[in-house]
Amino acid sequence: MKVLLVYAHPESRSLNGALRDFIVSHLQERGHHVQVSDLYAMGWKPTIDAADFLGHDPTERLDVVAASKHAYASGTQARDIEAEQQKLLWADTLLLQFPLWWFSMPAILKGWVERVYAYGFGYGVGEHSLQKWGERYGEGTFFGKRAMVITTTGGWDSHYSARGINGAIEDLLFPINHGILFYAGFDVLPPFVIYRTGFMTPERFEQARGELASKLDQLESARPISFRRQNGGDYEVPSLVLKEGIGEAKHGLRIHEQ
Repeated sequence: MKVLLVYAHPESRSLNGALRDFIVSHLQERGHHVQVSDLYAMGWKPTIDAADFLGHDPTERLDVVAASKHAYASGTQARDIEAEQQKLLWADTLLLQFPLWWFSMPAILKGWVERVYAYGFGYGVGEHSLQKWGERYGEGTFFGKRAMVITTTGGWDSHYSARGINGAIEDLLFPINHGILFYAGFDVLPPFVIYRTGFMTPERFEQARGELASKLDQLESARPISFRRQNGGDYEVPSLVLKEGIGEAKHGLRIHEQ
């Protein structure tokens, strides 16, 4: 298996840094090939601007979507973007590792998504018409590949439960799992979450490593989250609203799971 780990934490001596090193060593010991994009160490530029599109005329207004489409199709993207795209095409499995900051991923990782998911690559794939809104949500460039979020948070697991004050962790991660990963075609595995990081002890760390090892060993076999495919027949076209009678027994964002 070929695994790309996209890692976003500024301190290599952190809990996340230790987990990153464990992930790489554990996978390699089992014969897998691993590449790591350590965004802070790389000095990754998180913002989209005209410099991302090498053929852009600076006297013209920057239309990001149009510029992204042209740069991807013509091979005139910034080289760091192109390099990350090649890693994604190489990988069978994508791991996104980050601390949960302000209920989402760190800005540098969001910027990685925004820049690397170029038009024609991460989005804008396939037929776009009133009959079909492209190849996305279960189709697209990364169809057949797998992805999983690995994240840490200082809050307790009860804080992120269905009735917890922070909201269910599945709901908080829905924009990432469904809107970034599944959108582009990945089969998305249930996330691995470590809670109460401020109360980490050697014993808890060993337990967490064991649980993470088990998740890593099941990357190829674990059942993905059963998100409904956009073009699978569950949604009305062109409104993309669930058809009558589908998902009525579920609540909230769960209606988009089979």
